[in-house]
Amino acid sequence: MILMRDFMLRSMPLRLAAGLVLLFSFVSLLGLLASYVYTEASFEQTLRADLTQDMAGFRAAPSAAALAALVEAEARNTDPERVVLSFFAPNGRHYGNALVARDLDGYRILSNLPGNPEIKGRYLALTTSLRNGQLTVARSLAPIDALRDAFLNILVISLLPTVLVALSGGLILARRGARHVAVISGALDQLTSGNLQARVGDVSGWSNDLARIAAKVDQMARSQEDAVESLRQVSSDIAHDLKTPIQRAVVHLDDLGQSTDLSKAERTQLEKAQIELDGIASIFHALLQLAQIESGSPRARFVPVDLSNLCQTLCDIYDPSVVENGQLLMCDLPDELVRPVMGDRTLLGQVLANLIENAMHHTPEGTKITVALARTESHVQLSVTDTGPGIPETERDLVLRRLYRLDRSRATPGYGLGLSLVAVIAQVHDATLTLEDAAPGLRVKLNFPV
Repeated sequence: MILMRDFMLRSMPLRLAAGLVLLFSFVSLLGLLASYVYTEASFEQTLRADLTQDMAGFRAAPSAAALAALVEAEARNTDPERVVLSFFAPNGRHYGNALVARDLDGYRILSNLPGNPEIKGRYLALTTSLRNGQLTVARSLAPIDALRDAFLNILVISLLPTVLVALSGGLILARRGARHVAVISGALDQLTSGNLQARVGDVSGWSNDLARIAAKVDQMARSQEDAVESLRQVSSDIAHDLKTPIQRAVVHLDDLGQSTDLSKAERTQLEKAQIELDGIASIFHALLQLAQIESGSPRARFVPVDLSNLCQTLCDIYDPSVVENGQLLMCDLPDELVRPVMGDRTLLGQVLANLIENAMHHTPEGTKITVALARTESHVQLSVTDTGPGIPETERDLVLRRLYRLDRSRATPGYGLGLSLVAVIAQVHDATLTLEDAAPGLRVKLNFPV
């Protein structure tokens, strides 16, 4: 779920939607800001013109007494929160609807009401000396403040729905793209894990770019499946064709071995030839078995397998041989019940047999070999560990290849197919195979999903 959310946050549709939203928001902000600045300047210019006109009207008064009477008459019909009229006559008397006073904090407008409460707000004022007195006319900037609030509301109302719609559309497209990418990714995961029959499948309703990618993935999978199948068929045919003459050669050598006319040297050479033919027959048998397992046919025989019982059985079978080889075999099984895994008991038994035999053949006397089983919430872990020389980290992937052998192992029995067979069986069982340093020795682990 976290991966899906992370993919959607970084997906192209959502990024495009976010980019378009940012671009639209930026352009809208510039447009609204320019409109606001222009409108505010127009409002302020209008207010200044009104103040100039008001002041011109009062200048027409012929005397201080007439000016005081005019101011007082206008003040009675004028709200001081809209227009402030204040005239200090030459005799010091005040006329108007409010008093403009100055203190350490600056200018303040005081009402004529009892107690002279202060009138809040911003004003654009014009003061002049007239008829030996001081006349002040101020107009409230409330319309400009209201204009700013109106523009903020317009900004929110216009941008918010656009942002929500664009991001919602981008999220829907991203979720849709994420589902399609998950289908492609799942098909690729199956292909890389060996299931060459995996396909993306129907892409109707997909976007053209993802549909083309899906088609290319399916085309690649078909080509790879055909190539691998051809290679398997050739290998199987060669193995089948050569198996019969090799078996005939073995029979002929056996018949020759029954003869009493052979000298000691001839019999020695005959025994060497029989050993080599037995090895060749074992190689072809292993290759045929690998081809059969890779075809996926064992899956039809899968049943729940108790790995605890299987490990104990194989340990009991191999314990005498390990002791005779001068080594020690331990079986470390948990006390609690381990959930069965779906698989082929015979093939899983062969996995254990191959791993135990590898440890026997490629480690010196005194080596301790441990077969262990453990469980987690999602996996059952099977491991075979030895205290021998181990495998260099650079060669751990190579030893899983067919017919590959370490230089120091060339003097020991084997044909380089044991671990290859283990890897193929693990893959068929959807198990993860890892080779680790046991410090000292080698630990081979298989994690089976449950």
